[in-house]
Amino acid sequence: MAQIEFTHIDNESFISDVKSLAKKVENSNEYPDFVVGVGRGGLVPAVYLSHCLNVPMLSVDHSSKVFDFADELLLKLAQLTIAGRKLLFVDDINDSGGTIAYLRQMMDKNGAVTQNVRFAVLLDNIRSKARVDITARSIDRDVDKSWLIFPWEAMGSQDTINEEANSIPERLA
Repeated sequence: MAQIEFTHIDNESFISDVKSLAKKVENSNEYPDFVVGVGRGGLVPAVYLSHCLNVPMLSVDHSSKVFDFADELLLKLAQLTIAGRKLLFVDDINDSGGTIAYLRQMMDKNGAVTQNVRFAVLLDNIRSKARVDITARSIDRDVDKSWLIFPWEAMGSQDTINEEANSIPERLA
Protein backbone atom coordinates (compact mmCIF):
# COMPACT_ATOMS: atom_id res chain seq x y z
CA MET A 1 0.00 0.00 0.00
CA ALA A 2 1.36 3.41 -0.97
CA GLN A 3 2.09 6.03 1.64
CA ILE A 4 -0.75 8.55 1.80
CA GLU A 5 0.18 12.21 1.65
CA PHE A 6 -2.19 14.34 3.71
CA THR A 7 -2.78 18.00 2.94
CA HIS A 8 -4.44 20.02 5.69
CA ILE A 9 -6.51 22.97 4.56
CA ASP A 10 -6.23 25.56 7.29
CA ASN A 11 -9.09 27.71 8.51
CA GLU A 12 -7.66 30.84 6.87
CA SER A 13 -7.64 29.14 3.45
CA PHE A 14 -11.16 27.83 4.03
CA ILE A 15 -12.47 31.33 4.89
CA SER A 16 -10.68 32.79 1.87
CA ASP A 17 -12.28 30.15 -0.39
CA VAL A 18 -15.77 30.85 0.99
CA LYS A 19 -15.27 34.58 0.42
CA SER A 20 -14.13 33.82 -3.12
CA LEU A 21 -17.31 31.84 -3.77
CA ALA A 22 -19.43 34.63 -2.28
CA LYS A 23 -17.78 37.25 -4.51
CA LYS A 24 -18.33 35.10 -7.60
CA VAL A 25 -22.00 34.61 -6.71
CA GLU A 26 -22.44 38.33 -6.02
CA ASN A 27 -20.85 39.19 -9.39
CA SER A 28 -23.08 36.77 -11.27
CA ASN A 29 -26.60 37.36 -12.49
CA GLU A 30 -27.70 34.18 -10.69
CA TYR A 31 -28.26 35.11 -7.06
CA PRO A 32 -29.78 32.11 -5.24
CA ASP A 33 -32.92 32.07 -3.13
CA PHE A 34 -31.40 29.25 -1.08
CA VAL A 35 -27.96 27.83 -0.42
CA VAL A 36 -28.19 24.03 -0.17
CA GLY A 37 -25.48 22.36 1.88
CA VAL A 38 -24.56 18.86 0.71
CA GLY A 39 -23.91 16.61 3.71
CA ARG A 40 -21.52 16.00 5.06
CA GLY A 41 -18.59 17.98 3.65
CA GLY A 42 -20.63 20.80 2.15
CA LEU A 43 -22.57 21.69 5.29
CA VAL A 44 -19.91 23.87 6.93
CA PRO A 45 -19.06 25.82 3.75
CA ALA A 46 -22.79 26.25 3.04
CA VAL A 47 -23.42 27.77 6.48
CA TYR A 48 -20.57 30.25 5.97
CA LEU A 49 -21.68 31.07 2.42
CA SER A 50 -25.28 31.48 3.57
CA HIS A 51 -24.13 34.10 6.06
CA CYS A 52 -21.88 35.84 3.51
CA LEU A 53 -24.73 36.10 1.02
CA ASN A 54 -27.48 36.66 3.60
CA VAL A 55 -29.44 33.84 1.98
CA PRO A 56 -31.30 31.08 3.86
CA MET A 57 -29.73 27.63 3.91
CA LEU A 58 -31.28 24.22 3.35
CA SER A 59 -29.46 20.91 3.42
CA VAL A 60 -29.52 17.49 1.83
CA ASP A 61 -27.54 14.49 3.02
CA HIS A 62 -25.69 12.41 0.49
CA SER A 63 -22.77 11.14 2.53
CA SER A 64 -24.72 8.87 4.89
CA LYS A 65 -25.15 6.29 2.11
CA VAL A 66 -28.57 5.48 3.58
CA PHE A 67 -30.57 4.27 0.58
CA ASP A 68 -33.15 6.83 -0.64
CA PHE A 69 -32.54 9.09 2.38
CA ALA A 70 -31.94 12.24 0.33
CA ASP A 71 -34.47 11.46 -2.40
CA GLU A 72 -37.51 12.98 -0.67
CA LEU A 73 -35.56 16.15 0.05
CA LEU A 74 -34.37 16.33 -3.55
CA LEU A 75 -37.98 16.07 -4.73
CA LYS A 76 -38.89 19.02 -2.50
CA LEU A 77 -35.90 20.97 -3.79
CA ALA A 78 -36.91 20.24 -7.39
CA GLN A 79 -40.39 21.54 -6.61
CA LEU A 80 -38.86 24.78 -5.35
CA THR A 81 -37.14 25.27 -8.72
CA ILE A 82 -40.42 24.62 -10.53
CA ALA A 83 -41.91 27.40 -8.40
CA GLY A 84 -39.13 29.68 -9.70
CA ARG A 85 -36.73 29.53 -6.75
CA LYS A 86 -33.00 29.42 -7.47
CA LEU A 87 -30.82 26.93 -5.60
CA LEU A 88 -27.08 26.93 -5.10
CA PHE A 89 -25.83 23.50 -3.96
CA VAL A 90 -22.57 23.75 -2.01
CA ASP A 91 -20.02 21.00 -1.37
CA ASP A 92 -16.44 21.04 -0.16
CA ILE A 93 -14.90 19.29 -3.16
CA ASN A 94 -15.87 18.01 -6.57
CA ASP A 95 -13.37 15.17 -6.73
CA SER A 96 -14.61 12.20 -8.78
CA GLY A 97 -17.86 13.98 -9.61
CA GLY A 98 -20.04 11.22 -8.21
CA THR A 99 -21.94 13.40 -5.75
CA ILE A 100 -22.54 16.25 -8.19
CA ALA A 101 -23.63 13.83 -10.94
CA TYR A 102 -26.04 12.04 -8.59
CA LEU A 103 -27.60 15.28 -7.37
CA ARG A 104 -28.00 16.63 -10.91
CA GLN A 105 -29.51 13.33 -12.05
CA MET A 106 -32.02 13.26 -9.19
CA MET A 107 -32.97 16.90 -9.67
CA ASP A 108 -33.54 16.25 -13.39
CA LYS A 109 -35.52 13.09 -12.64
CA ASN A 110 -37.73 15.12 -10.30
CA GLY A 111 -38.41 17.74 -12.97
CA ALA A 112 -36.21 20.53 -11.62
CA VAL A 113 -35.84 23.63 -13.75
CA THR A 114 -32.21 23.27 -14.85
CA GLN A 115 -31.45 27.00 -15.02
CA ASN A 116 -32.55 27.35 -11.37
CA VAL A 117 -29.98 24.80 -10.13
CA ARG A 118 -26.30 25.63 -9.73
CA PHE A 119 -23.37 23.98 -7.96
CA ALA A 120 -20.47 25.56 -6.10
CA VAL A 121 -17.46 23.91 -4.46
CA LEU A 122 -14.41 25.08 -2.62
CA LEU A 123 -12.13 22.77 -4.64
CA ASP A 124 -12.83 21.46 -8.13
CA ASN A 125 -10.88 18.58 -9.67
CA ILE A 126 -10.44 19.51 -13.33
CA ARG A 127 -10.48 15.75 -14.12
CA SER A 128 -13.89 15.22 -12.49
CA LYS A 129 -16.64 13.54 -14.51
CA ALA A 130 -19.07 16.29 -13.40
CA ARG A 131 -18.73 20.02 -13.81
CA VAL A 132 -19.70 22.71 -11.33
CA ASP A 133 -20.77 26.30 -11.95
CA ILE A 134 -18.65 28.11 -9.35
CA THR A 135 -15.39 27.13 -7.70
CA ALA A 136 -12.97 28.86 -5.40
CA ARG A 137 -9.95 26.85 -6.53
CA SER A 138 -9.13 24.06 -8.97
CA ILE A 139 -6.89 21.03 -8.51
CA ASP A 140 -5.65 18.42 -10.96
CA ARG A 141 -5.86 14.89 -9.55
CA ASP A 142 -3.41 13.70 -12.20
CA VAL A 143 -0.85 15.87 -10.38
CA ASP A 144 -2.10 16.21 -6.78
CA LYS A 145 -2.89 12.81 -5.24
CA SER A 146 -2.90 14.02 -1.64
CA TRP A 147 -5.80 13.37 0.72
CA LEU A 148 -7.28 16.77 1.53
CA ILE A 149 -8.34 17.40 5.12
CA PHE A 150 -10.72 20.31 5.67
CA PRO A 151 -10.80 21.98 9.11
CA TRP A 152 -13.96 20.12 10.23
CA GLU A 153 -12.49 16.77 9.15
CA ALA A 154 -9.39 17.42 11.25
CA MET A 155 -11.65 17.01 14.29
CA GLY A 156 -11.73 13.26 13.60
CA SER A 157 -9.09 10.85 14.80
CA GLN A 158 -6.08 10.10 12.60
CA ASP A 159 -7.28 6.48 12.43
CA THR A 160 -10.61 7.63 10.97
CA ILE A 161 -8.87 9.92 8.49
CA ASN A 162 -6.57 7.06 7.42
CA GLU A 163 -9.55 4.71 7.05
CA GLU A 164 -11.44 7.21 4.88
CA ALA A 165 -8.40 7.83 2.69
CA ASN A 166 -7.75 4.10 2.26
CA SER A 167 -11.40 3.42 1.40
CA ILE A 168 -10.91 5.11 -1.99
CA PRO A 169 -7.48 3.92 -3.20
CA GLU A 170 -8.16 4.87 -6.83
CA ARG A 171 -8.35 8.53 -5.79
CA LEU A 172 -4.79 8.32 -4.47
CA ALA A 173 -3.25 6.06 -7.12
